[in-house]
Amino acid sequence: MNETASPERRQPGLRERKKTKTRFAIQQEALRLFQEQGYHATTVEQIAEAAEVSPSTVFRYFPTKDALVLTDDYDPIMVERFRAQPPELGVVAAFRAALRETFEGMPPEQVRAATKRHALVTAVPELRASFADFAVASIRLVADLVAERTGRPADEPEVVAVCGAILGVMLAGYLLGGDLEEQLALMETQLAHLESGFTL
Repeated sequence: MNETASPERRQPGLRERKKTKTRFAIQQEALRLFQEQGYHATTVEQIAEAAEVSPSTVFRYFPTKDALVLTDDYDPIMVERFRAQPPELGVVAAFRAALRETFEGMPPEQVRAATKRHALVTAVPELRASFADFAVASIRLVADLVAERTGRPADEPEVVAVCGAILGVMLAGYLLGGDLEEQLALMETQLAHLESGFTL
């Protein structure tokens, strides 16, 4: 997710901005080395050296090597955008709007990073396996958000079904789309289909 903040949104402090910059620099160097040398041939020590930090600093931001590829800043912003949607919007419509607002105006360097990350996830079997764990965590997150918005329990079968459908759409867009623009277009189309009743 990008940082296209609304005027009333709290601006991050200097320390927070420095941490964000350091995290992004580490991930950028990791993605560059993975692309140049291959995922398995690249060590955390090499990434740390390229980013001009210590290996312990790398692990402070990314607890595992897989996390260097799978971690992004999108979820917190998506959550914020989802919660800010008008209450009269249904769950799927609110999710569509949050997705659109999150990725509008994303800086080019973030687009490139997202494209590199996608290429690695689809090419490296270990990353695809780890991606499944991230998907499970996402289902729980979406279930909590839907429960919060509707006032229904997160484990209610209907809530779980809606969350599964939304995450299925997102995963299909991510895995079947090409670059980030194509993924988002596919997700938008599929969410619109889901919102309309998902009839064939």
